[in-house]
Amino acid sequence: QVQLVESGGGSVQAGGSLRLSCAVSRSTASRDFDYIAWFRRAPGTGREGVAGICTGLNPQYADSVKGRFTLFRDNAKNTVYLEMNNLTPEDTAMYICAAAPRGQCRLGQPQSPDFVYWGQGTQVTVAS
Repeated sequence: QVQLVESGGGSVQAGGSLRLSCAVSRSTASRDFDYIAWFRRAPGTGREGVAGICTGLNPQYADSVKGRFTLFRDNAKNTVYLEMNNLTPEDTAMYICAAAPRGQCRLGQPQSPDFVYWGQGTQVTVAS
């Protein structure tokens, strides 16, 4: 079992920044679920993979956020962060943290069918 709790969302002006947090709790049977990713869902759209990270590998990003968002993890705090800079109204969405087995680690944009556990999400709203 993996539990994911997001925080850090809010409302910002265009050009502003936010840091999202995903607190990860794993059972001993789920220690291999170290592929953690952020997805986002805007009204009327499906979930879009934003960024993902596996232990020992470079984080991967969707083209739409590359150069603006940074994904990193703090193992001591068992937390994965998404630093979002230069936000635009197009970034407005519910941001959702997800976990998958290490065997699903992939290069490029995370794909939602690979992921088993999902958080409830945290809302990000960017005003023009």
